[in-house]
Amino acid sequence: MARVIILVLDSFGIGASPDAEKFGDVGANTFAHIAQRYFEQNNKQISLPHLTELGLVSASMSAGKEKFPTAFTHAVKGGYGYAKEISSGKDTPSGHWEMAGVPVLFDWGYFHDKTNSFPNELISSINQATGFSGILGNCHASGTEIIARLGEEHIKTGMPICYTSGDSVFQVAAHEEHFGLDNLYKYCEIVRELLEDYNIGRVIARPFIGNDKSDFTRTGNRKDYSLLPPAPTVLDKFTEKGGHVISVGKIADIFAHQGISEKTKATGIDALVDATISHLKSANDNSLIFTNLVNFDQDFGHRRDPIGYAQALEAFDKRLPEIYRAMNDDDLLLMTADHGCDPTWPGSDHTREYVPVLAYHHNIASVDLGERQSFADLGQTIADIFTLEPMTYGESFLAKLNFKK
Repeated sequence: MARVIILVLDSFGIGASPDAEKFGDVGANTFAHIAQRYFEQNNKQISLPHLTELGLVSASMSAGKEKFPTAFTHAVKGGYGYAKEISSGKDTPSGHWEMAGVPVLFDWGYFHDKTNSFPNELISSINQATGFSGILGNCHASGTEIIARLGEEHIKTGMPICYTSGDSVFQVAAHEEHFGLDNLYKYCEIVRELLEDYNIGRVIARPFIGNDKSDFTRTGNRKDYSLLPPAPTVLDKFTEKGGHVISVGKIADIFAHQGISEKTKATGIDALVDATISHLKSANDNSLIFTNLVNFDQDFGHRRDPIGYAQALEAFDKRLPEIYRAMNDDDLLLMTADHGCDPTWPGSDHTREYVPVLAYHHNIASVDLGERQSFADLGQTIADIFTLEPMTYGESFLAKLNFKK
């Protein structure tokens, strides 16, 4: 029986979605603006031959109505399309849950105030429950900026750095050595419980190392404490039927470890790709390998670094043939994203965009999957492959791929 590999290029949007005005994101286009900035700086086009052969540029031109002056403008092999999100937010859990067949149709809770973001009663409850005298931060911030600004004070005072963003999130940064990784996790677990009435999607532990603001660096020991999806996902249905779901990166955390059989953590895009290939070499039939390439988002999207983003895309593209070689004849590779994060856009939040939907197997021809009406089409396709009970949302595109399950 087939194996399926899902690679989430975290934050790789390809053009503002129809409802972008509601989010203040009309005109956002992560891929197009990365390509434009790269050309302006280097006087040459971004080089993504393998992704382009699969149809990335073709899908992007349809979704974002942008022109890409590149040597490859048309798909050669692979299924290509673009999907819009129907979930109410543009956050990580909503995007992933929707692609697993369960869109988020309710409104998350948010901390909207840019400064003094957290209610006094919440801070008091956290301090009382954790035994700390206070918190640092209490604002909207970029994760790298806030540890550079407050990291030294954190080490001196011992108080955790707590911050949020435009997402439904409560983030806690702490030094791995001075604060302790176990203490950080315990702190976040307590905060997760105290946020029950606030409907906040995630609490994120953001550990870092270094001696001072000149070299503070976040580590790969990040941990997300997510709420459970509001209904069983395709991962739940697959594992209940005896399937094996392998999480690579933060996937297990995003799904609150539900519907996950095995998990592997790794730091950096190359390490995440290495882990994916390693599982491809050992995973049995009837397996789903689900990988999130978080660094596109956290290292380049949120940091508003279009050139770094472009270079990371080029490096990832070079590794695609390795993934192909590790695939069996009846394996299917699916690539998509969970939202946009245009590094040229004002602020540092996600952007509401279409995402690419790319598919590859060894015998595939070029096929246009068109506009997908929901990220949930991915989950419905997976349900179709493994002959699971259909999901409530989404439309399978398996029949278009000439894939024998």
